[in-house]
Parts: sequence; C-alpha cells; structure tokens
Amino acid sequence: MTAKRVAIGLAVVFVAYAVLLGWRGVLLIGTGDPVAVILGVAVLVIPVLGAYLVWRELQFGRRTEALARELEAAGGLPVDDLPRRPSGRIDRAAADAAFEKYKAEAEAAPDDWRVWFRLSTAYDAAGDRKRARSTMRTAIAHHDRS
Repeated sequence: MTAKRVAIGLAVVFVAYAVLLGWRGVLLIGTGDPVAVILGVAVLVIPVLGAYLVWRELQFGRRTEALARELEAAGGLPVDDLPRRPSGRIDRAAADAAFEKYKAEAEAAPDDWRVWFRLSTAYDAAGDRKRARSTMRTAIAHHDRS
C-alpha cells in the first residue's frame, strides 16, 4: 500500500504544479506581447505533456496490480524466496539462476501473459528495471489479447 500512497501523493503534487505552471502560461499569453505569448503557449505544453506521462504511469501501475491479483488468485505468483544480503538486496547469483528458469518458461510459451509476468519479476529481482518494465508491458499486452 505504501507505493500506491506515494504514487497518489506525487500525482497530487504534480496537479498542483501543473495548475500553477498553467496559470503562469495563461498570464504570459494575456500580456499580448508576441514573445510572451509564444513563451506562454510553450509553458502550457509542459503540464499537458506531464499529465499524459503521469496518467500513463498510473495506468501501468494499475494494470500491473490487476495482473498480480489475478495471478495470485490462480496460485501462479512466483515465490519470493531468494536469499538476501544483509542490506536486504537480493543475492545477484541467486537472482540470475531464477531468471534463467523464468526465461526458459517465456521461451516455451511466448503467448502466455503469466510467464511474461514472472519473467518481469525475475528481471526486477536481477536489478534490470528497464527490462522488467518492458516485459511487464508485454505481459499486459498478452493479457489484453487473451
């Protein structure tokens, strides 16, 4: 629940920022000076682009959470039993070994969203967040098609 609260809190802060920035853009446009109007329009683009990006991230989180609930209900969530260092981080060698198992599953059933979800968690455990997110998007896409 903590991550969800942080995301909502950040979204609220962004909305306040976007409103203030948007108001400044409107004030610049209202001056009538051609340079200020161009700057005001450019300033208005920033909150619009930011709102789209925040919405997209919140949708990604919502969809990921829904897939996790569905997989948990079916008993298919991977068990988090990897050994950890004293710092709490997952042991890299153990994460790499688990990754190979999930990678083989994904190669064997490339259209099953469940294996892509588990592979995404393996990427995350191995510390590769970029691939974890990309793989989770693949899982979401396969889930939507099924």
